[in-house]
Amino acid sequence: MSRFMKMLNNICRSQAIYRNSRVLADDLQSSHYAFILAICREPGRSQEDLARELCVNKSTVARNVNYLEEKGYVTRNPLPQDKRQVSVFPTEKALCVLPEIKAASAEWMILLSEGISQAELDTFDSVLKRMQEKAREIIEQQEVGK
Repeated sequence: MSRFMKMLNNICRSQAIYRNSRVLADDLQSSHYAFILAICREPGRSQEDLARELCVNKSTVARNVNYLEEKGYVTRNPLPQDKRQVSVFPTEKALCVLPEIKAASAEWMILLSEGISQAELDTFDSVLKRMQEKAREIIEQQEVGK
């Protein structure tokens, strides 16, 4: 199983290299793409929601969102019901780079899945979804136990 995780990790790192070569924004790295995708998909979401969706800790979200805000990709506003939390919105700059990020991701998937049947891809997708759900359950249980 450890080989399996290593292979997935290598695929993810390779995707990062590929996307970095395709996205022309000099001030973005592959670690920022997931944040831009998530924020553009659901503008106004909280940083806590981003941490949960992206499976990263709150300090990682704060650091990345702060960087994206400094570079003009997002804005943050306090939530009306809880001023300690903020909602994150994409700016025009994020919306302009979004098609590039999506296109690079789509190109990567086409290249990566070449020679693999649709049935194999469907099975793999199904297994990965189940594993992702299980991983989230484990982490949620771990958080409750703290």
